[in-house]
Amino acid sequence: MQPTIVHVCRHGQVQNPDHILYGRLPGYGLSELGRAMAERLGERFADVPLDHLRVSPLQRAKETLAPIAANHPHLPIVEEPRVIEAANAFEGREFGRFNQKLLLPTNWWYLRNPLRPSWGEPYREIAVRMRAAIADMAASVPAGGQALVVAHQLPIYIARLDAEGRSFVHNPANRECRLASVTSFHVLDGRVVKVTYEEPCADLYPTNTKLFRPGM
Repeated sequence: MQPTIVHVCRHGQVQNPDHILYGRLPGYGLSELGRAMAERLGERFADVPLDHLRVSPLQRAKETLAPIAANHPHLPIVEEPRVIEAANAFEGREFGRFNQKLLLPTNWWYLRNPLRPSWGEPYREIAVRMRAAIADMAASVPAGGQALVVAHQLPIYIARLDAEGRSFVHNPANRECRLASVTSFHVLDGRVVKVTYEEPCADLYPTNTKLFRPGM
């Protein structure tokens, strides 16, 4: 029996010239590069026989899904709140281009316990909601079918760690979940049996690197 596949895509680059930690805030859409990434994802899934589409409620996710959905006009788009960005105590604050202000003494209290993490939604709670969303998407398509959802880096990566039975404790700078990447969960008999990862936009990534920014 072929597994059902749930493709979980991360959104493309966001237009954010003021370097705000935007989290769940409204009004943050894709940059020009982000739109190019979304178009690339549209090309990647143009010939994939998708059976179901879902998306985070946030603007950047919806704009990323648009080119994919355009190639599958027969599929309705379902908004999926369980894959929304993680809640974050720093939401709406500006830390500078390289997040240097994050390390000011006034922020230390929020950074006291990276294992939970202390600055926002606990990893275990993220895992529970993502696990349920992925299971529902897998159940929504025929056995061996494929569903797709656009979500956000931390929830996607926690879902992967959960599915692979790994610890949630990790270095945020080392998450394998780059912009417009695709993390695919292969589900058989209601259980994730394999996780695969790809970067269709690898050649589009900016060359600058960023320091750790919690929850993004």
